[in-house]
Amino acid sequence: MHVGGRTTQPVGHYEFCQRLPVECNQKTSKQAPVELTRKLWAAMVDINNAVNVSVKPMTDMEIYGQEEYWAYPDHGAGDCEDYALEKRRRLMALGVPAGNLLITVARQPNGDGHAVLTVRTSMGEFILDNLEARVLAWTDTEYTYLKRQSDRNSGVWVQINDGRADAVASVR
Repeated sequence: MHVGGRTTQPVGHYEFCQRLPVECNQKTSKQAPVELTRKLWAAMVDINNAVNVSVKPMTDMEIYGQEEYWAYPDHGAGDCEDYALEKRRRLMALGVPAGNLLITVARQPNGDGHAVLTVRTSMGEFILDNLEARVLAWTDTEYTYLKRQSDRNSGVWVQINDGRADAVASVR
């Protein structure tokens, strides 16, 4: 993904950081993406599937009575960013550095907003998604990527220009 400058932090992530500051003050120096080994690939696939199966999809309004509320799905239910947070937490517990596990905001083909987890690896960036059982390269998804956490500071967000929106605009 081609990232640009700093952009606004999603309000739900900001409030999540206020409740759990340790989750958002993880600073990393410039580092190479994590080495994609067979073991890491298996863990990514297993965690994506385990979280997708174990968490019941529910909106924040249904769970918390408010429009946007980012949280770990510790009660067994959540929406897209809750799935992404849980996948990030589980991969970090296996030793994957925070700078390689980036919550990412995208637009679905139908225009709806969506959050996924991007895993930066030596073989490219892969998406762990609650709407997809397979772990896919970001270029193999149908999403338009908008912004994500910085790989240097988990409380900072950066713009994404994936090039696909520009290509569509140029043919209109």
